[in-house]
Amino acid sequence: MTIEITREFDLDSELILDSDAAAALFLEARTANSWADEQISDETLQAVYTLTKMGPTAMNIQPLRIAWIRSSEARAQLVEHMNEGNKVKTLAAPMVAVLSYTNEWHNLLERTTPHMASMAPTFEKNLDSRNTMAVTNAHMQAGYFILAARAAGLAAGPMTGFDASGVDAHFNANTSYSAFMVVNLGKPSGVIDRQRLPRLDFDSATVTL
Repeated sequence: MTIEITREFDLDSELILDSDAAAALFLEARTANSWADEQISDETLQAVYTLTKMGPTAMNIQPLRIAWIRSSEARAQLVEHMNEGNKVKTLAAPMVAVLSYTNEWHNLLERTTPHMASMAPTFEKNLDSRNTMAVTNAHMQAGYFILAARAAGLAAGPMTGFDASGVDAHFNANTSYSAFMVVNLGKPSGVIDRQRLPRLDFDSATVTL
């Protein structure tokens, strides 16, 4: 296998985003643990979802479901199920989103993928396939969700350290939804509590065949 030596290149010239947008979405964006004292409006949440839903999923199945945790009662219930190190973060964030997936996405094929709606009975008989597709595609959508939040001027703090069964009992009871990620959201305070961790370079993470 030949290892290609990474050459210097002009990132801006390779992107259709301007440098400010690239910085806001990728280069300068950080996971936040402290927040500005500013509430997140319903309109901002709608904007985040509007962008999130446009990311591609297999067969356009869109299995992601979001619960916005705004009330103090719901926040307290969620904190009960967060790992110890995530409790304070979850209490402090201006907004918290519980991301779940549904394995009953096939019931909406007539809306999401009309030309493949006839496959719904086949998927009804294959729970394993539905689960695999739901998990894979919801995690893709979680990535879109984080970028959409950044595009709306928010910082996102994704966490998987929580008791999923407990969260489901409180927030997903009597549904087909399964929680897989909790994301703290808010305007960042500007405080940098630690340096950015290293990223793998092009030659370490990719190969051209």
